[in-house]
Amino acid sequence: MVEPKIFSVGQINRYIKNLLENDFILGSLLVKGEISNFKNHTSGHLYFTLKDAVGALSCVMFQRDAALMPFEVENGMDVILYGHISLYEKTGQYQLYVEMIEPLGIGALQLAYDQLKQKLMTEGLFDSDFKRDFPTKVETIALVTSPTGAAVQDMIQIIKRRDPRVKIAIFPSIVQGNQAGESIVEALKLANEWKQADVIIVGRGGGSIEDLWAFNEEKVARAIFASETFIISAVGHETDTTIADFVSDLRAPTPSAAAELATEPLGQRLEEVLYLEKRLDRTVQAIFEESQRRLWYLKERPVMKRPLENINQMQVQVGQMKDAMTKYVMLHLQQKATQESVLEEKMTALSPLSVMKRGYAFATTKSGKHIHSIKDVELGDTIELQIADGHLQVEVQKKVVDCFGET
Repeated sequence: MVEPKIFSVGQINRYIKNLLENDFILGSLLVKGEISNFKNHTSGHLYFTLKDAVGALSCVMFQRDAALMPFEVENGMDVILYGHISLYEKTGQYQLYVEMIEPLGIGALQLAYDQLKQKLMTEGLFDSDFKRDFPTKVETIALVTSPTGAAVQDMIQIIKRRDPRVKIAIFPSIVQGNQAGESIVEALKLANEWKQADVIIVGRGGGSIEDLWAFNEEKVARAIFASETFIISAVGHETDTTIADFVSDLRAPTPSAAAELATEPLGQRLEEVLYLEKRLDRTVQAIFEESQRRLWYLKERPVMKRPLENINQMQVQVGQMKDAMTKYVMLHLQQKATQESVLEEKMTALSPLSVMKRGYAFATTKSGKHIHSIKDVELGDTIELQIADGHLQVEVQKKVVDCFGET
């Protein structure tokens, strides 16, 4: 009797995996559906579920393929996936290993363009507040472009024709292909570090959206935004619009138009110089005439013609003021003297000596106490009498009350 063969779980999973990977259909296929449960792992791998109305399929996209995606995967996105079906032996779960994702209804590049445009707009990189002012004087222009393209030759010819004095510096850059974005960023960095350019023109000639894609890359947009020098974006034809156009300080429809925007015709500048020269002459003449008029006015003033006349007038005024002050002081002193004499007479009239001169006496007791009443003394007391010309000492021998008094 033949015993049945017993398989391990790992053997079964490996067998099924080989079947799936060697299947004619499952080994390379396109699958359409809606993305859900999307997760962008820190490793760079993308994990999500592709679903439709009747089913769901687990999917994984490894970092090496995800890094090449021009747009960001989002939940709810309708897509077509290219890849193959295989089994993850550790869990026994089969899944679609995705190598490429194409959005339905819109191209991958257009979707990436719209996503980046919305992102940078939200961050404010397109705001006019961040746009640098165009320099008042352009003496040196830096061209960040391909040194062998037709666009650079057109720009050089136009700049030299309009103003031969302007200096041109070319910072070579790749403008198409996978390495173009990094090359443009490096050229912009060098042009800013050089610090001698008044304006930087970055761009290239026309082409398809794929040809112009480097100017839609996020790193290029951020390098333009970070520039310390005024930047004109000149990418493609007039109908072409790139992210670089929105971030730059000024957008030119073509490289040739950028060269015209960055320069002024020499003849126009000469006309401006002549205009300023005439304006300066008129200003100087006006200042000269005004100075002459003011000088004549000063010269004709009486003080300038007869300088001693004012001094004499002031001396007369000072003399008059002196006389007036002297009169005022004398009058004031006389008034004060009169007031003093009147007061003196009043004080003299009120003086006790004046009263005594009229025959009155001033009586005090022997101890010096004033005698106001007959009651202040007794018979036999000695009192002092002060009269106008001396003192008397008398003895009280009799007391008589003049009116209603008592003895």
